[in-house]
Amino acid sequence: MTQYDVIVIGGGVVGCSVARELSRYQGKIAVFEREEDVCEGTSKANSGIVHGGYDAKPGTWMAKMNVAGSRMMPQLAEDLDIDFKQNGSVVVAFSEDGIPKLKELMAQGVANGVEGLRIIYGDECREMIPNLSEQAVAMLYVPTGGIVCPFSLTYAMADNAAQNGVEFCFDTEVRAIRRTGEGYELETSKGTFAARAVVNAAGVYADVFHNMVSEDKLTITPRRGQYCLMDKVVGGLVEQTIFQLPTALGKGVLVTPTVHGNLMVGPDAENLEDKEAVFTTAEGLADIMKRAALSVKQLPTRQTITSFAGLRAHGDRGDFVLGEPADAPYFFDAAAMESPGLSSAPAVGVYLAEMISEKLGLEKKEHFIATRRVAKAFSQMSKEEQKAAVAENPAYGNIICRCETVTEAEILDALHRPVPAKSLDGVKRRTRTGMGRCQAGFCTPKLTEILRRELGLDYEEITKTGRGSEILDHRNKEEADG
Repeated sequence: MTQYDVIVIGGGVVGCSVARELSRYQGKIAVFEREEDVCEGTSKANSGIVHGGYDAKPGTWMAKMNVAGSRMMPQLAEDLDIDFKQNGSVVVAFSEDGIPKLKELMAQGVANGVEGLRIIYGDECREMIPNLSEQAVAMLYVPTGGIVCPFSLTYAMADNAAQNGVEFCFDTEVRAIRRTGEGYELETSKGTFAARAVVNAAGVYADVFHNMVSEDKLTITPRRGQYCLMDKVVGGLVEQTIFQLPTALGKGVLVTPTVHGNLMVGPDAENLEDKEAVFTTAEGLADIMKRAALSVKQLPTRQTITSFAGLRAHGDRGDFVLGEPADAPYFFDAAAMESPGLSSAPAVGVYLAEMISEKLGLEKKEHFIATRRVAKAFSQMSKEEQKAAVAENPAYGNIICRCETVTEAEILDALHRPVPAKSLDGVKRRTRTGMGRCQAGFCTPKLTEILRRELGLDYEEITKTGRGSEILDHRNKEEADG
């Protein structure tokens, strides 16, 4: 039986952050992920907002980890070579009745240590945000708010963890966990493994694993949020992230630019029982468009190029669940990581890695690799840089995705990173192939051929996003009819 010091269950942004921080220490570390890639759950379907930290109640894990994680993000983005923009955010009140709530949020933010908060009134709001709704009477300005690509952040932390020796085990579904004298045994779809310690970062399934080892039962409700993504031609409608006053179900519908220049609106919030219900509904999408239109003038709904839904892991305790249950030593929860989970992930990684390394007696490495670099996107190069890139590597001259100007060279890079892409969506999220206006209508055949050639796969083995999503069922009409 293979023995590890630590097994992390879940390859989302939190699991990858914990893995990266654990890779600073000498030990045998693995990430077990049931899908074929990291970033296949909640982390692939959220708004990518780095929250300032005003919304969480002072003293909670949400408050402490949000503010700490937000402060880490600029340096982390530089170290891992990903896009991050501290564009600032605002929370808008549309009537005088909402101003006391803005003041309450500001007081919470100050108590949490958020810097630079202030309330702006009347026309000054529209001076800052010209396309803000005329109905806005006041807004809380949060200069430390930011935006990041959730895919890029997760992939970068996974790559860096792998650079530092973490093993990633994909298509490895954990089915049972048993306490042993030396730690835990994990029964998986690929056999049984042992670990001195386990990190539970399994998103909407974190309650399942927690409840296998602890009598202090946890319930996580999947909370679906739907989004609409609009074309880059309207990406400049607003510069800041615009929130409405939050409700009991969350921070409400937002309007925000993305780091790649699109405009995004959403999410709604609907509690469900199905932990796999990531489909969108016509009613939900129409509702978020209607609500988003309250925030800005002339919301360009006809520029929508795609919609998607994600599930947030809403816990029953009103806070993140972090650390060891009292009756399950060496089992470390990173559970109920709903918003602001993405913002908090870097700090959660540090917190749990330090706790685990101390308990296991792991020593720090002398030569930890703190940085990770990827080639500059062809679309972001100057004309001179593009010419030089093509001269050095002719694959840069082969444009595979016209909408996003993604080249074959960039796709090849994605297929050979420390944690490589293995599917169409894996390439898509790493390079933006297929994320433009045509939504992969042009580039899918070319990308399929590259995957076949580079990964040594038959056409029928190429998937959109892992097992069960094969792109081709038959090679020709005769086979299909036969």
